[in-house]
Amino acid sequence: MRDSEYDLITLEATQEGLAVVTLNRPDVHNAFNAELIAELTDAFHTIADQRTIRMMILRGAGKSFSAGADLNWMKLAAMHTRDDNERDAMNLAEMLRALYEMPQMTLALVQGAAMGGGAGLVAACDVAVAMKGTKFRFSEVRLGLTPATISPYVIEAIGPRWAKALFTTAETFDADYAERLGLVQYVVETEADMTAMEEHLADLVFAAAPGAVADSKALVRDVSGVFIDKDLSHDTSKRIAARRASEEGKEGIAAFLDKRPPSWGK
Repeated sequence: MRDSEYDLITLEATQEGLAVVTLNRPDVHNAFNAELIAELTDAFHTIADQRTIRMMILRGAGKSFSAGADLNWMKLAAMHTRDDNERDAMNLAEMLRALYEMPQMTLALVQGAAMGGGAGLVAACDVAVAMKGTKFRFSEVRLGLTPATISPYVIEAIGPRWAKALFTTAETFDADYAERLGLVQYVVETEADMTAMEEHLADLVFAAAPGAVADSKALVRDVSGVFIDKDLSHDTSKRIAARRASEEGKEGIAAFLDKRPPSWGK
């Protein structure tokens, strides 16, 4: 995983198992275009395949996290055929799904603005921390469009009723409002606070078993919205039984009983 592989993002990884992906188009507020989407997709797949990576941080260089779609990219899209536009949209949808399905814990650090697809990136991450004053908006209806590709992640994050309200009004809202909705989990006042929260969350993740983290993420995806019946009870029972019998499960219990750190701890 080398920085030189990309032009519009950077990817850095530490020996401890932390990967940092930075949107690196600060001159256009990290707006999306086809190349940026392709690079993010590649980076997310690359990180997902690295089992030594325990956590991924997603951030934006400069004043903004991401302003959403690049204006020049949108101009080109207006001249494309419907099939061309569908391929373009599918690339964006696949990038978001690659982020959402990563086995590692994913953390968005958000400042300035997260508009449209930028807010979709926030919603697709497991945890988001926003700087106070950050602006969010789902702008698509103002352009005669809909936030279709980001909708599954936003609806999961904030619920269908709030999604309808914000999708249909394109209202701008701030970080405090985003926290109340559930789009972000934490709001911080300063850069120092952001760093402290980043370090706190990393400490929590690195104290957890990586396989259990991946299985917990899959558990939420698979159980959310499912009718609670005997079949679901059977499924969840099989999942915890598999975890108890796993090497991580055995090591975690043994470490707890021995009053020592588990093998995956710092």
